[in-house]
Amino acid sequence: MTLAKPDPAPTVSGLALSGTPPARGQIATTACMETLQVGYLHAVAAAAGCSLAQPFPDHGIDWHVSHSAPGHAVDDEVTIKVQLKATYQIAPDPPGPTFAFTLDNDHLIKLARSPVSVHKILVLMIVPRSQEDWLRAGHDRLSLRHCCYWINLAGHPITGRRRTTVRIPTSRVFDDRALCEIMTRVGAGGRP
Repeated sequence: MTLAKPDPAPTVSGLALSGTPPARGQIATTACMETLQVGYLHAVAAAAGCSLAQPFPDHGIDWHVSHSAPGHAVDDEVTIKVQLKATYQIAPDPPGPTFAFTLDNDHLIKLARSPVSVHKILVLMIVPRSQEDWLRAGHDRLSLRHCCYWINLAGHPITGRRRTTVRIPTSRVFDDRALCEIMTRVGAGGRP
């Protein structure tokens, strides 16, 4: 009597594939979005040669990003403050020169303060609605989806009773080059 061996399950990189996606943890989606955008910020800072510090307590600012370069006129190291936000309610690759995002006035007051000794920017990440679509990994890359955009809101008026809509330029993609350019402007005594 011959026993048939079952066919081996198909694999990718040694991991068995199945028709159903793997079970994800039970952390709230918004908490997972925060973690994803922190990973994005860390990747950008690493590629830009910047250091990161997380203030504790944060007082409404998530991260301090510092950049050392001999060309800085103000100091040998300059720092900006970064407030992170993430949303899946805006479609990826927004059409037009800007898109709308609504902030609680309490957050905007901190970001809009002017003048400041340390400049602040808002970094907004647009993510797919489904966590299944947030990243793709392969042998040659790790792709995070979709994109972060940045804006300096210094001087922005409060227009709503509790929330204010701000317009974020689609040209301000937050990547390592953008961060280096921001730091160069701040290091020369200018604004982000």
